[in-house]
Amino acid sequence: MLDLCFDLETQDPDDVLTLCLTACHPRVRLRAVTVTPGSPGQVGLVRHVLRLLGRDDVPVGARDPGTNREHVSGFHRRWLGGWPADRPDGDVPEVLLPVLAAHPGTTLLTGGPLRNLRLLLECGRPVRLARWVAQGGFAGDPVVPPERRLAKFDGLTACPTFNFNGEPTAALAALAPGAPITRRELVSKNVTHGVRYDRAFHERLEPHRDATAGLALIWQGMDLYLRRRPGGKLLHDPTAACAAIDPSIAVWAEAEITREPGGWAARPGSGTRTFITTGLDRDALFAVLAEGARPK
Repeated sequence: MLDLCFDLETQDPDDVLTLCLTACHPRVRLRAVTVTPGSPGQVGLVRHVLRLLGRDDVPVGARDPGTNREHVSGFHRRWLGGWPADRPDGDVPEVLLPVLAAHPGTTLLTGGPLRNLRLLLECGRPVRLARWVAQGGFAGDPVVPPERRLAKFDGLTACPTFNFNGEPTAALAALAPGAPITRRELVSKNVTHGVRYDRAFHERLEPHRDATAGLALIWQGMDLYLRRRPGGKLLHDPTAACAAIDPSIAVWAEAEITREPGGWAARPGSGTRTFITTGLDRDALFAVLAEGARPK
């Protein structure tokens, strides 16, 4: 079983889809959720989803519960209705440090800008994170062989990525050689842009949709999403979550990660403790996402 903490933002459907996946997956023990920036509306949304999934035991931390903006996508209200604003159980270190102490092998999965990870690393208390899996970074030509390159990225060595650019200082600190993180795994843009939840994916998932409360909520939400956007949605964070659950679904390269004028870059490295995805088995990803499901 994977002990997991999930750090999310809520301006994109991806993160809440990932919350549904990780809260109910048969190979995951979701230990805590942290929200960035952490508005009362965001915290209320996360608690609402956890209640729907029977996981209101999961503590919720937030960086900035006093923020003046809601930071919640309108899609979430169309999908999930209303929910009351709420307060977190504590700030990010208050929520995460007890989990890391009780379960030292815990994986931290980040699905947004890395402000909460920075708060954890800078909290002034001893921190040791066994494994960080980030949806972010970019693997270009120096590490991706030609047969695995997406056409849109072929020829690139660096590219901007939303989550790392949202808090580049934090990203560089977490990737630094001296960071107290034993292993770093980046599920990068060159891989997540190859996974789309479209009508075909939706129909493939339909026979499994009632297997868990999480899959049922994912299917319901994406059924609504596809009515307005029939082209579907790239699955950034759910792909990262599936790779965290089963790293064998991806091909990894040990790399040195740098920030370049054109974005983020990866070059072959040794002893970096940092690994980045260079390829993905999409059928294996689907199997992890629907794991434990049984066709009707």
